[in-house]
Amino acid sequence: MKNEIIVYSTQVCPYCVAAKNLLTSQNLAYQEIMVDKDPKQRAIMMDKSGRTSVPQIFINGTHVGGFDELSAKLRNNELDELLL
Repeated sequence: MKNEIIVYSTQVCPYCVAAKNLLTSQNLAYQEIMVDKDPKQRAIMMDKSGRTSVPQIFINGTHVGGFDELSAKLRNNELDELLL
């Protein structure tokens, strides 16, 4: 079964780049949704996460949060719990 990882991001966000690099370093494929190019997607992100900042990361439907939360899950060996 394949993991569904969604990263809501913008072109100019250094934390978005860091989150995508972290996922890539773990050999995890992700779908990137650029909210700076699509206001409707920004509204969807805000509705799903309750946050306005990027990145917002979802793994298999679970809201992880931003880069800090993603990297904390990796450090604390909690990322595997979200993966299939």
